[in-house]
Order: sequence, then C-alpha cells, then structure tokens
Amino acid sequence: MRTLREPLPALAVLSVLSADWGPWWPDIRDELAPVFGECDFVSDPLDFSHTTYYDDEMGSPLTRRILAFRDLAPQERLADLKLETVRLETAHARADGTRRVNLDPGLLTQERLVLATGKNFPHRVYLGRGIYADLTLVYTRTGWQNQPWTFPDYASPEMHRLFLGLRERYRDRLAALGLLPPRDQSGRG
Repeated sequence: MRTLREPLPALAVLSVLSADWGPWWPDIRDELAPVFGECDFVSDPLDFSHTTYYDDEMGSPLTRRILAFRDLAPQERLADLKLETVRLETAHARADGTRRVNLDPGLLTQERLVLATGKNFPHRVYLGRGIYADLTLVYTRTGWQNQPWTFPDYASPEMHRLFLGLRERYRDRLAALGLLPPRDQSGRG
C-alpha cells in the first residue's frame, strides 16, 4: 500500500480588486492579518480592464493589487480563506449592499496557482461549503502556463512575472524552513 503524505504548505496570495481605494484599504489590510498572517508583499496597482463584469457593482476604473503573506498555509485551508474574504467583502460593502472590494484568495505552490471561487464551472473542483478550487496557472520548466480557462488578466505576461517572483519567494521560504534544499549559486535547485 502506498503511504500518503501531506503536501508542502503553500504561499497564501490575495487578489484585491476595487475602483475606490479609500479609507477602507488600511482597515481591511489590518483585518486580513488574523486570517492570513502578516502581509509581506503588496503589488503596485495593476490595470484591470480585461472585463467589465464588476463595473456595475464596483465602479470603474478598477485596479488590482496582489498581496502575499509571510506564513505558509496548509493547502486544505483554501476554502476557509475564501469564506473569510466573503465575510470581509460583506463587512466593507456599501450601504446598498454592493461591494467596494472583491477579495479572491489563492494558494501558490511550486507547481500551480489555485484560486478559490464561489462559482461552479466544469473545470473547478468542489471543496465544500460553496467553495470551488480553480487551477489558474501551472508551472513548468518554461514558466507559468495558462489553462484554457485562465482569466485573461492572469494570463498576461505582467501577472506571470509577478507570480514568478512570488514563486521564488515561496521557494526561499521553503528552503529556510528546511523543506527544500537551498538553491545553488547558479539559481538551480
């Protein structure tokens, strides 16, 4: 019989999408800490013009920031992370109930980027409690590879570069924890 093993912990990432980066932004960053741990990476604002899906609810122009967190997360926490972000979206909604922020958590590993969503599609795997896992990007020797269903913004070279940098940070963190051998001077390993 084969011995089952727990996978390595993942780097928790969070997409924050909004048209209004007002006074709620510092508050919500503080509220993320008990859920995700200390935030140690915040991207510059990224253009979000690949779709108008959120414009009616959230306004425009929309921009996105990608956050990453110091503490690595067990991979089975993905659904919990999504449920917490839904709670935060609701807590920071406008008086009419529309969202001012969209929070999409994900887990980055050496092999993949998986995002959590509440929307079902044939390629998504149900995790329970209304949450699905979306295999968004796959890492190969040639870099990040899009899937047929990868959202256009995640398929962009800019996002591939951003997630390549986060993957390197993740690998360095694994090595510091003794979960990977340190990379040699050539960058291999």
